[in-house]
Amino acid sequence: MGRPKNFSREEVLEKAMPVFWKHGFSGTTLQDLERATGVNKSGLYTEFRDKEDLFVGCLRHYLESQEKRGLLIKKPLGWNNVETFLKNGPLNKGEQQGCFSVNSMREFAILPDEAYGVVMENRVLLQRLLAMNIEAEEPKMAPSAIAEMVLSFFSGLCIERNLKSGKASSTRNIDNVMTALRRL
Repeated sequence: MGRPKNFSREEVLEKAMPVFWKHGFSGTTLQDLERATGVNKSGLYTEFRDKEDLFVGCLRHYLESQEKRGLLIKKPLGWNNVETFLKNGPLNKGEQQGCFSVNSMREFAILPDEAYGVVMENRVLLQRLLAMNIEAEEPKMAPSAIAEMVLSFFSGLCIERNLKSGKASSTRNIDNVMTALRRL
């Protein structure tokens, strides 16, 4: 009988995610993950098949925590939810800038297929939620087309957060986009 593990899966995901976020999938070593989580290689491999499995677990954990924030499902649906999503969706917390999911898209060529699927599934969900909020405002343009534009803007906003351009710049850009969207 093996030794009981003295860590939780969630703790490991919480501690490994910032490492992947900062260094990317390819730039993160097993030693980085051991140091960050306090769990040795054999412990990590007992809980996760490999580095890819741990990365996908971190991605799922991150997206589930974002869903719990409920930024796009508050009633009443409408532009206010879209604006709240744009202003509060991307993180601005130390090394964790933007969105872990959006940042991960830069490495799609080397990520496991499962990671690609997780990110794309989330983008479909976000686009659907954005379209529901936009549809509530009865725009002249198709809500799904506007939702695509908003999601593209969101991705760009998340990547710009890595430039450390400042909250004032992001807020100004969001205010300008929201002014334009409300006129559609």
